[in-house]
Amino acid sequence: MEKSPLKNIEHWEDDLLKRYPDPELPKKEKEEFRNYEDSERAETVREFYRLNHTFQTYDFVCKKEADFLQFNRKEMSLWEAVDFLNTLVDDSDPDIDLDQLQHLLQTSEAIRADGHPDWFVLTGFLHDVGKVLCLFDEPQWAVVGDTFPVGCKFSDKIVHPEFFSENPDSTNPNYNTKYGIYKPNCGLDNVKMSWGHDEYLYQIMKDYLPEPALYIIRYHSFYAQHRENEYSHLMNDKDHEMFEWVKKFNPYDLYTKAPVKPDAEALKPYYQELVKKYLPETLKF
Repeated sequence: MEKSPLKNIEHWEDDLLKRYPDPELPKKEKEEFRNYEDSERAETVREFYRLNHTFQTYDFVCKKEADFLQFNRKEMSLWEAVDFLNTLVDDSDPDIDLDQLQHLLQTSEAIRADGHPDWFVLTGFLHDVGKVLCLFDEPQWAVVGDTFPVGCKFSDKIVHPEFFSENPDSTNPNYNTKYGIYKPNCGLDNVKMSWGHDEYLYQIMKDYLPEPALYIIRYHSFYAQHRENEYSHLMNDKDHEMFEWVKKFNPYDLYTKAPVKPDAEALKPYYQELVKKYLPETLKF
Protein backbone atom coordinates (compact mmCIF):
# COMPACT_ATOMS: atom_id res chain seq x y z
CA MET A 1 0.00 0.00 0.00
CA GLU A 2 1.31 3.45 -0.92
CA LYS A 3 1.17 5.44 2.32
CA SER A 4 2.15 8.86 0.96
CA PRO A 5 0.66 9.29 -2.52
CA LEU A 6 1.17 13.06 -2.70
CA LYS A 7 4.40 14.05 -4.41
CA ASN A 8 4.07 17.36 -2.63
CA ILE A 9 1.97 18.32 0.38
CA GLU A 10 0.61 21.23 -1.66
CA HIS A 11 -1.16 18.98 -4.19
CA TRP A 12 -4.01 18.93 -1.68
CA GLU A 13 -3.90 22.72 -1.33
CA ASP A 14 -3.97 23.10 -5.09
CA ASP A 15 -7.02 20.84 -5.22
CA LEU A 16 -8.70 23.17 -2.72
CA LEU A 17 -8.07 26.10 -5.04
CA LYS A 18 -9.79 24.23 -7.86
CA ARG A 19 -12.77 23.19 -5.72
CA TYR A 20 -13.19 26.55 -3.97
CA PRO A 21 -12.01 29.26 -6.37
CA ASP A 22 -12.16 32.86 -5.27
CA PRO A 23 -15.18 34.35 -7.10
CA GLU A 24 -13.56 37.79 -7.02
CA LEU A 25 -10.52 36.69 -9.03
CA PRO A 26 -10.38 35.84 -12.74
CA LYS A 27 -10.38 32.09 -13.31
CA LYS A 28 -7.07 32.15 -15.18
CA GLU A 29 -5.26 33.82 -12.31
CA LYS A 30 -6.44 31.15 -9.89
CA GLU A 31 -5.42 28.37 -12.25
CA GLU A 32 -1.90 29.76 -12.40
CA PHE A 33 -1.19 29.18 -8.70
CA ARG A 34 0.14 25.67 -9.40
CA ASN A 35 1.41 24.47 -12.75
CA TYR A 36 0.71 20.74 -12.70
CA GLU A 37 -0.76 18.64 -15.49
CA ASP A 38 -4.44 18.31 -14.60
CA SER A 39 -4.55 14.56 -15.14
CA GLU A 40 -1.55 13.89 -12.86
CA ARG A 41 -2.81 16.24 -10.18
CA ALA A 42 -6.32 14.84 -10.21
CA GLU A 43 -5.12 11.25 -10.00
CA THR A 44 -2.69 12.05 -7.17
CA VAL A 45 -5.36 13.78 -5.12
CA ARG A 46 -7.84 11.01 -5.90
CA GLU A 47 -5.45 8.37 -4.55
CA PHE A 48 -4.78 10.53 -1.50
CA TYR A 49 -8.50 10.62 -0.67
CA ARG A 50 -8.94 6.92 -1.37
CA LEU A 51 -6.47 6.19 1.41
CA ASN A 52 -7.80 8.93 3.67
CA HIS A 53 -11.43 7.87 3.41
CA THR A 54 -10.66 4.17 3.69
CA PHE A 55 -8.57 4.35 6.85
CA GLN A 56 -9.88 7.37 8.81
CA THR A 57 -12.18 5.40 11.09
CA TYR A 58 -13.38 6.22 14.60
CA ASP A 59 -11.00 3.63 16.05
CA PHE A 60 -8.09 4.96 13.98
CA VAL A 61 -8.67 8.48 15.32
CA CYS A 62 -8.84 7.22 18.91
CA LYS A 63 -5.53 5.38 18.47
CA LYS A 64 -3.81 8.40 16.94
CA GLU A 65 -5.03 10.64 19.75
CA ALA A 66 -3.83 8.18 22.38
CA ASP A 67 -0.43 8.10 20.69
CA PHE A 68 0.30 11.67 19.60
CA LEU A 69 -1.53 13.56 22.34
CA GLN A 70 1.04 12.37 24.83
CA PHE A 71 3.23 15.07 23.23
CA ASN A 72 6.37 13.04 23.76
CA ARG A 73 7.97 13.30 20.27
CA LYS A 74 9.90 16.54 20.60
CA GLU A 75 10.03 19.71 22.71
CA MET A 76 10.86 22.90 20.84
CA SER A 77 10.03 26.56 20.46
CA LEU A 78 7.57 27.64 17.78
CA TRP A 79 10.54 28.90 15.74
CA GLU A 80 12.26 25.53 15.97
CA ALA A 81 8.99 23.90 14.90
CA VAL A 82 8.80 26.14 11.84
CA ASP A 83 12.42 25.35 10.96
CA PHE A 84 11.60 21.67 11.43
CA LEU A 85 8.56 22.06 9.19
CA ASN A 86 10.66 23.65 6.46
CA THR A 87 12.32 20.30 5.81
CA LEU A 88 9.01 19.27 4.18
CA VAL A 89 9.83 21.33 1.08
CA ASP A 90 10.59 19.08 -1.86
CA ASP A 91 11.84 19.59 -5.40
CA SER A 92 8.66 18.40 -7.12
CA ASP A 93 6.97 21.77 -6.80
CA PRO A 94 7.29 23.17 -10.34
CA ASP A 95 5.74 26.52 -9.69
CA ILE A 96 7.11 28.62 -6.84
CA ASP A 97 9.98 28.01 -4.47
CA LEU A 98 8.39 28.88 -1.14
CA ASP A 99 9.13 27.04 2.05
CA GLN A 100 6.58 26.54 4.82
CA LEU A 101 7.68 29.68 6.70
CA GLN A 102 7.01 31.80 3.64
CA HIS A 103 3.51 30.37 3.17
CA LEU A 104 2.76 31.05 6.83
CA LEU A 105 4.09 34.61 6.52
CA GLN A 106 2.06 35.26 3.37
CA THR A 107 -1.08 34.20 5.21
CA SER A 108 -0.36 36.15 8.39
CA GLU A 109 0.86 39.29 6.62
CA ALA A 110 -2.34 39.45 4.56
CA ILE A 111 -4.35 39.21 7.79
CA ARG A 112 -2.16 41.88 9.40
CA ALA A 113 -2.51 44.20 6.39
CA ASP A 114 -6.29 44.09 6.78
CA GLY A 115 -6.05 45.34 10.36
CA HIS A 116 -7.25 42.25 12.21
CA PRO A 117 -6.40 41.60 15.90
CA ASP A 118 -2.91 40.35 16.65
CA TRP A 119 -4.17 36.92 17.78
CA PHE A 120 -5.66 36.51 14.29
CA VAL A 121 -2.31 37.42 12.73
CA LEU A 122 -0.58 34.86 14.97
CA THR A 123 -3.14 32.23 13.99
CA GLY A 124 -2.31 32.80 10.34
CA PHE A 125 1.36 32.44 11.15
CA LEU A 126 1.09 29.12 12.97
CA HIS A 127 -2.04 27.45 11.53
CA ASP A 128 -0.14 24.78 9.56
CA VAL A 129 2.57 24.01 12.11
CA GLY A 130 0.76 20.76 12.95
CA LYS A 131 2.07 19.39 9.64
CA VAL A 132 5.21 18.46 11.58
CA LEU A 133 3.28 15.19 11.94
CA CYS A 134 4.74 14.27 8.53
CA LEU A 135 8.19 14.45 10.09
CA PHE A 136 7.13 11.96 12.77
CA ASP A 137 6.58 9.37 10.02
CA GLU A 138 2.87 9.95 9.61
CA PRO A 139 1.56 9.31 6.07
CA GLN A 140 0.24 12.43 4.39
CA TRP A 141 -3.33 11.09 4.27
CA ALA A 142 -3.23 11.23 8.11
CA VAL A 143 -1.85 14.79 8.18
CA VAL A 144 -3.49 16.95 5.51
CA GLY A 145 -6.74 16.80 3.54
CA ASP A 146 -10.28 17.92 4.23
CA THR A 147 -11.41 16.92 7.72
CA PHE A 148 -14.78 15.49 8.73
CA PRO A 149 -16.48 13.93 11.77
CA VAL A 150 -16.01 10.24 12.50
CA GLY A 151 -18.51 8.26 14.55
CA CYS A 152 -21.48 9.26 12.38
CA LYS A 153 -22.54 9.04 8.74
CA PHE A 154 -20.09 10.45 6.21
CA SER A 155 -21.62 13.28 4.19
CA ASP A 156 -21.80 12.87 0.42
CA LYS A 157 -20.61 16.50 0.18
CA ILE A 158 -17.13 15.53 1.42
CA VAL A 159 -14.62 15.45 -1.45
CA HIS A 160 -14.53 12.03 -3.17
CA PRO A 161 -17.31 10.51 -1.03
CA GLU A 162 -17.29 7.35 -3.16
CA PHE A 163 -14.23 6.10 -1.27
CA PHE A 164 -16.08 5.93 2.05
CA SER A 165 -17.63 2.67 0.81
CA GLU A 166 -14.32 1.01 1.75
CA ASN A 167 -14.36 2.46 5.25
CA PRO A 168 -15.62 -0.15 7.76
CA ASP A 169 -17.49 2.54 9.71
CA SER A 170 -19.82 2.92 6.71
CA THR A 171 -21.36 -0.47 7.47
CA ASN A 172 -21.17 -0.23 11.26
CA PRO A 173 -24.67 0.53 12.62
CA ASN A 174 -23.11 2.40 15.54
CA TYR A 175 -21.50 4.89 13.19
CA ASN A 176 -23.43 5.03 9.90
CA THR A 177 -26.51 7.00 10.92
CA LYS A 178 -26.99 10.77 10.79
CA TYR A 179 -26.07 11.24 14.46
CA GLY A 180 -24.13 8.01 15.04
CA ILE A 181 -22.74 8.10 18.59
CA TYR A 182 -23.63 11.78 19.05
CA LYS A 183 -26.67 13.74 20.21
CA PRO A 184 -28.42 16.51 18.26
CA ASN A 185 -26.57 19.82 18.64
CA CYS A 186 -24.13 18.24 21.08
CA GLY A 187 -21.40 20.70 20.08
CA LEU A 188 -18.30 20.03 18.01
CA ASP A 189 -16.12 19.82 21.10
CA ASN A 190 -17.88 16.49 21.72
CA VAL A 191 -17.34 15.27 18.16
CA LYS A 192 -14.21 13.45 17.00
CA MET A 193 -12.78 14.75 13.74
CA SER A 194 -10.65 12.80 11.28
CA TRP A 195 -7.03 12.81 12.40
CA GLY A 196 -4.62 15.38 11.00
CA HIS A 197 -2.62 18.55 11.54
CA ASP A 198 -5.66 20.63 12.53
CA GLU A 199 -6.64 18.62 15.60
CA TYR A 200 -3.03 17.99 16.57
CA LEU A 201 -2.10 21.69 16.63
CA TYR A 202 -5.36 22.61 18.37
CA GLN A 203 -4.50 20.24 21.20
CA ILE A 204 -1.04 21.80 21.49
CA MET A 205 -2.37 25.38 21.50
CA LYS A 206 -5.64 25.05 23.42
CA ASP A 207 -4.32 26.59 26.65
CA TYR A 208 -2.71 29.62 25.01
CA LEU A 209 -4.91 31.25 22.37
CA PRO A 210 -8.33 32.94 22.30
CA GLU A 211 -11.32 30.77 21.46
CA PRO A 212 -11.80 32.06 17.88
CA ALA A 213 -8.16 31.26 17.12
CA LEU A 214 -8.61 27.73 18.41
CA TYR A 215 -11.68 27.21 16.23
CA ILE A 216 -9.73 28.40 13.19
CA ILE A 217 -6.87 26.02 13.90
CA ARG A 218 -9.13 23.07 14.67
CA TYR A 219 -11.63 23.45 11.81
CA HIS A 220 -9.93 25.31 8.95
CA SER A 221 -9.95 22.10 6.87
CA PHE A 222 -13.56 21.20 7.75
CA TYR A 223 -14.91 22.22 4.35
CA ALA A 224 -17.97 19.98 4.58
CA GLN A 225 -19.26 22.38 7.21
CA HIS A 226 -17.86 25.83 6.56
CA ARG A 227 -18.48 25.52 2.80
CA GLU A 228 -21.28 22.95 2.55
CA ASN A 229 -23.08 23.35 5.91
CA GLU A 230 -23.42 19.57 6.24
CA TYR A 231 -23.00 19.12 9.98
CA SER A 232 -25.10 21.88 11.53
CA HIS A 233 -27.14 19.18 13.27
CA LEU A 234 -24.12 18.47 15.50
CA MET A 235 -23.23 22.11 16.19
CA ASN A 236 -24.37 24.26 19.10
CA ASP A 237 -24.80 28.03 19.22
CA LYS A 238 -21.17 28.61 20.23
CA ASP A 239 -19.97 26.60 17.22
CA HIS A 240 -22.07 28.68 14.83
CA GLU A 241 -20.78 31.89 16.36
CA MET A 242 -17.13 30.81 16.17
CA PHE A 243 -17.44 29.46 12.63
CA GLU A 244 -17.79 33.03 11.39
CA TRP A 245 -14.08 33.37 12.25
CA VAL A 246 -13.28 30.09 10.47
CA LYS A 247 -14.99 31.41 7.34
CA LYS A 248 -13.19 34.75 7.66
CA PHE A 249 -9.84 32.99 7.85
CA ASN A 250 -10.33 30.67 4.87
CA PRO A 251 -9.60 33.16 2.03
CA TYR A 252 -6.34 34.21 3.69
CA ASP A 253 -5.22 30.59 3.76
CA LEU A 254 -6.22 29.75 0.19
CA TYR A 255 -5.60 32.89 -1.80
CA THR A 256 -2.43 34.52 -0.46
CA LYS A 257 0.09 32.24 -2.18
CA ALA A 258 2.28 34.25 -4.54
CA PRO A 259 5.82 33.95 -5.93
CA VAL A 260 7.04 37.07 -4.11
CA LYS A 261 8.86 35.90 -1.02
CA PRO A 262 8.14 37.69 2.25
CA ASP A 263 11.24 39.19 3.87
CA ALA A 264 11.40 36.76 6.76
CA GLU A 265 14.37 38.42 8.43
CA ALA A 266 12.75 41.85 8.39
CA LEU A 267 9.48 40.47 9.73
CA LYS A 268 10.98 38.21 12.38
CA PRO A 269 11.23 40.81 15.21
CA TYR A 270 7.50 41.53 14.96
CA TYR A 271 6.62 37.83 15.05
CA GLN A 272 9.07 37.10 17.85
CA GLU A 273 7.25 39.62 20.04
CA LEU A 274 3.87 38.30 18.96
CA VAL A 275 4.79 34.71 19.72
CA LYS A 276 6.23 35.74 23.09
CA LYS A 277 2.97 37.50 23.97
CA TYR A 278 0.85 34.37 23.61
CA LEU A 279 3.05 31.27 23.79
CA PRO A 280 5.57 29.79 26.23
CA GLU A 281 9.22 29.49 25.26
CA THR A 282 8.86 25.84 24.28
CA LEU A 283 5.99 23.58 23.27
CA LYS A 284 5.67 19.81 23.47
CA PHE A 285 4.96 18.04 20.19
